[in-house]
Amino acid sequence: MDRRTSKRIKEAKLKARPELSDSQAWYRLGYFDNFDISLDTVELCDNVERVDTSKVSPEEFVERYEQHYTPVVLTNDQADWQASYKWTMERLAKKYRNQKFKCGEDDDGFSVKLKMKYFVEYMKSSEDDSPLYIFDSSFGDHLKRKRLLEDYTAPRYFNEDLFGFTGERKRPPYRWIVMGPARSGTGIHIDPLGTSAWNALVRGHKRWCLFPTITPKDMLKAKPGEGWKNRDEAVTWFTYVYPRVKDPSWPKEYAPLEILQKPGETVFVPGGWWHVVVNLDNTIAVTQNFCSTTNFPIVWHKTVRGRPKLSKKWYRELKKSRPDLAAVADKVDLSQPTGINSDSSSSGSSSSSSDSSSDSSDSEDSRPKSKKRKRTRSLTPNGSKSRSHSRSRSQSLDRRSISSTPKNSR
Repeated sequence: MDRRTSKRIKEAKLKARPELSDSQAWYRLGYFDNFDISLDTVELCDNVERVDTSKVSPEEFVERYEQHYTPVVLTNDQADWQASYKWTMERLAKKYRNQKFKCGEDDDGFSVKLKMKYFVEYMKSSEDDSPLYIFDSSFGDHLKRKRLLEDYTAPRYFNEDLFGFTGERKRPPYRWIVMGPARSGTGIHIDPLGTSAWNALVRGHKRWCLFPTITPKDMLKAKPGEGWKNRDEAVTWFTYVYPRVKDPSWPKEYAPLEILQKPGETVFVPGGWWHVVVNLDNTIAVTQNFCSTTNFPIVWHKTVRGRPKLSKKWYRELKKSRPDLAAVADKVDLSQPTGINSDSSSSGSSSSSSDSSSDSSDSEDSRPKSKKRKRTRSLTPNGSKSRSHSRSRSQSLDRRSISSTPKNSR
């Protein structure tokens, strides 16, 4: 690695994780040497059904899985993707060499970005405990980076995109390019606003652990002192919390689903499911949160409560384009709980490491606002770290995210 590359990486790390200002702090826990990334170990625990998209129709998928909020792994849905051969580290480093991608946020809410050529070199050589992770939602808005959109299509089960009725400029960010080395990942979280998600892995292997929405948050979080300054990182979760999950005393009603996601597989995460993901090698993926006809009643309920201004815009557009869904919205009883947790739920589901609700902090209601807010580090829908800060420039310049930063990495 040349001096310029090393300098740029060091600058990005300092901005994204200032609490690890001492360079040795990044590998103090020795996870490079002692964190288990064996594929065989994970595969033995994999207990999630595979669904061949070439044999199961969209109608069958909704009836058998989506309606029941059942996580599954999809196969044969990336066969015609150009990403399958274009998205290699070498080709991305060449084609998007000087394009900057987001790999974190600083304390003031500004995006921390690295040029692709630097990040690929970082991926090849990182020995950090919990490395930086590209989790970029703006690639589709950029003249050159939006070419990535030509390389894939949404799986046919997830073509419906009801937030699209709010318009590309008004809607929350909803798609992310995610890329990182072994041990990077997303901490335990629930995706916000009741949205479901799909995560399509093009390169590498990911380890997933998912829990029912009723699982108490306190049982799933690392305890104070565990993981040192990496308490909310995926590697810390698998090091300290996962052994407790596998203990015979763990309640059966909170039993986890486990996945070894392989190249070409797509994980379907229904709304409300807790999940944590760690990369086992160099990975490249694309992920998207969505609202469909199936989960619309719950997403509508949570959007009205957490993002009232957005919900009004959404409702006006649905009245014009999907009056059938506007009628469904009219019948949703907002006074009753949905039974599905999300970041805006009050009963134990927040992806914020400081226990503050991501959706609440991004809420557009009329309650009084203080002049200064406490800075908090929160997780994107896929769990990646972000920080919220009152009136930060990123809030004024960037579109609001479904997950308040964004959906990361989750």
